[in-house]
Amino acid sequence: MPDKTLTCKDCGAEFIFSEGEQNFFAEKGFDSDPVRCPQCRKARKAQRQNHNHRNYDR
Repeated sequence: MPDKTLTCKDCGAEFIFSEGEQNFFAEKGFDSDPVRCPQCRKARKAQRQNHNHRNYDR
């Protein structure tokens, strides 16, 4: 399974989806390739965590 070059749906940057990452995704049962680059995935995760913390403060 060769590396794949994908395009991030958020920032439009190209990123490599390596063979190792593809195997990891397959082991976890994920059927599709990632749609965001690692930087945008990290930013989105942080945004979700901040949103969840605000909801607990109510």
